[in-house]
Amino acid sequence: MGFSGWPERAFGFYEGLEADNSKTYWTAHRAVYDNDVLAPMEALLTELAGEFGDGKVFRPYRDVRFSADKSPYKTAIGATLSDGGYVHLSADGLAVALGYHLMAPDQLARYRHAVAEDVTGEQLRHVIAEVEGQGIDVVGEEPLKTAPRGYSKDHPRADLLRNKGLIAWQEWPVDPWIHTAKAKARIVKHLRTARPLQDWLDDRVGPSDRS
Repeated sequence: MGFSGWPERAFGFYEGLEADNSKTYWTAHRAVYDNDVLAPMEALLTELAGEFGDGKVFRPYRDVRFSADKSPYKTAIGATLSDGGYVHLSADGLAVALGYHLMAPDQLARYRHAVAEDVTGEQLRHVIAEVEGQGIDVVGEEPLKTAPRGYSKDHPRADLLRNKGLIAWQEWPVDPWIHTAKAKARIVKHLRTARPLQDWLDDRVGPSDRS
């Protein structure tokens, strides 16, 4: 069956899970998760695979071993695409992202070197401006308070040097189109529009050598 959006029951499921994050609730509503949350996500990933790579859905269970919050279930479903991309659904609506989330130390070193260089650094500045001009936010993740060690705090791209991750992010509240195949069109538009950011990161940073 092809992707036709997420029904209202999907968002109701997560509203209920936020109110009662328990095995009792999960067990009672597992069919809703399987049929109305997970199945549409898997159908979407299948349709996106040809252009954006294979999809992977994250497990719905939280890792609580080192967390003070012992709630057993995630209150959102998330999935990644192997060629770049992240899709997120929760009670609040739909979100899509593209880029590098919290880079490893070797990636950070390459990222900062490329940002510091005038040609590649200004290329990134231009890419960000173009993506943001299309209504997509480009967000620096876990930024340092000042430029990292070895770089002047007065560097013209100190704002970019401070980032530990860089993603293009877009989110939408629950609107009628989310319950239809039009949701796929929104996701595809984001991934295509933000692709220059992913390309810059792939070319200048790439995967971690330590993974």
